[in-house]
Amino acid sequence: MKNSNSKDIRIAVLIDADNIPSTNVKAMMEEIAKYGTPTFKRIYGDWTKPNVTGWKNVLLENAITPIQQYGYTVGKNATDSAMIIDAMDILYTEKVDGFCIVSSDSDFTRLATRLREAGMMVIGLGQKKTPNPFIVACDKFIYLEILTPAIKSNVKIEVGKDKKESRTSEVETLKKVDRDTINLISSTITDLADDSGWAFLGEVGNLLLKKQPDFDPRNFGFAKLAPLIKSIGKFEIDERGTDKKSIKLVYVRLKA
Repeated sequence: MKNSNSKDIRIAVLIDADNIPSTNVKAMMEEIAKYGTPTFKRIYGDWTKPNVTGWKNVLLENAITPIQQYGYTVGKNATDSAMIIDAMDILYTEKVDGFCIVSSDSDFTRLATRLREAGMMVIGLGQKKTPNPFIVACDKFIYLEILTPAIKSNVKIEVGKDKKESRTSEVETLKKVDRDTINLISSTITDLADDSGWAFLGEVGNLLLKKQPDFDPRNFGFAKLAPLIKSIGKFEIDERGTDKKSIKLVYVRLKA
């Protein structure tokens, strides 16, 4: 992802109405705003069909422009083609720094790859059912399920075959912190560690995202990476002060 201030990054938001539910659009747009300023906001679908009726009530509230796309042939998704054509048109205007593709459809895999080849930041938003090829084609992929209103859930931290710890979380949990997740975090810390084994948490988070675009502490029921790592119990955390009292730098390393 680009290092520019997120407020300066212009993002084109393209939404596939055929593959995304209309619920909680406000939370979705608030999530996108964390990464930049949405400039183009378009949603594609056949608005004569009843399955997209739910979107009509929220478009004006969020200043999203509906694009009518008729299904010319049964069984063919004309919406995908319209989104891809518009994305390339927007790319060549050079008026944006990145794209947010909101869909659970793997048909946008090649589009995401092409946009990244052109130097664009690409964020994907979709449901948990989204195929992996589209997920890994993005710089970052966010599951829509974690943007739903906070609910109580039980988060299971699996640190071995026989040892499990349960804790209460206020967000929906999509995944368990299993052995693969722990190994991913461990190897990432090792990749970045200095001679004493410490790695800066911010760099750890960035590298985790490069290795696995859908990695997000919220998938496991944690708002931030530090609480997730603390919960595992296999890592040491060191908070180091700076010249500004309100700012601390967090470092992590594997326990001996």
